[in-house]
Amino acid sequence: MRNKKIRVLTSVGLLSTLSYLLMLLNFPIPPFPSFLMIDFSEIPALIAAIVFGPLAGITVEFIKNVLNFLAAGSPTGVPVGHIANFTAGVTFILPVYYVYKKFESKKGMTIALIAGTIVMAVMMSVLNYYVILPAYTLFLNAPAMTAPETKQLVVTAILPFNFIKGMAMAVVFFFIYSRIQVWMKKQSMA
Repeated sequence: MRNKKIRVLTSVGLLSTLSYLLMLLNFPIPPFPSFLMIDFSEIPALIAAIVFGPLAGITVEFIKNVLNFLAAGSPTGVPVGHIANFTAGVTFILPVYYVYKKFESKKGMTIALIAGTIVMAVMMSVLNYYVILPAYTLFLNAPAMTAPETKQLVVTAILPFNFIKGMAMAVVFFFIYSRIQVWMKKQSMA
């Protein structure tokens, strides 16, 4: 039992570090606003969730964002973007984990990744409309956006961006998953 705890803690630490490093390799996707950056830092968190359970995946997401906030800070002084990144990661990995655990096959993983993408895109749209964008304008002392402006930004940029980001992560993760599927099953049973 003690060896398993040490293995899980070590693995979560390594996956958190990898996730943080992948977060640094972010890039914008034209024509979306430059503040919407894509990275593949959810992939180590997803591996942690599938192998060790959802709490491990959430922990990887949390550590990655804390490390990034401590290293890079935030333009608002408050970790609004880091909270948004954490939330996006969690709303992606949890649906993938729970749907995958029902089927545990390549087809199940495909369905799970599609479900995770849809849940993340919808949840982040709602949260951006009601919480994240208002928080950014508040902490940056910027003029508040009107409801129609916020709705237009969410519908034309945030929703499609998160859908594209989710699909990109799904494709990359599925490629990795197809190569390490047997190892992941052995690790989760050990």
